[in-house]
Amino acid sequence: MRIKKGDLVRVTAGNGRGKEGKILKVFPDANRIIVEKVNLIKRHTRASKDVPQGGIIEKEGPINASNVMLVCPNTGKPTRIGKDLLSDGSRARVSKKSGEMLND
Repeated sequence: MRIKKGDLVRVTAGNGRGKEGKILKVFPDANRIIVEKVNLIKRHTRASKDVPQGGIIEKEGPINASNVMLVCPNTGKPTRIGKDLLSDGSRARVSKKSGEMLND
């Protein structure tokens, strides 16, 4: 999985198609991610110590990682991600659209 928590992504498929948001959580084993303000679900909760009011809470649900594309910080358009070998032997993420390194 080449996207990380905090990346700005655009949804390319599903009900949230066209929406943009930051990645809040990544589940690499299930290949799913949670994007802010995308795939909102309603959860009925009982009053507890954490939620003294209880009631219906709206929160983000997970979506498949294949349904999003990273937004290139340079061009502002969705792009694929590549890996590039640096001179010190480490790898860096590279935008396929602009060819520039992405800040990690």
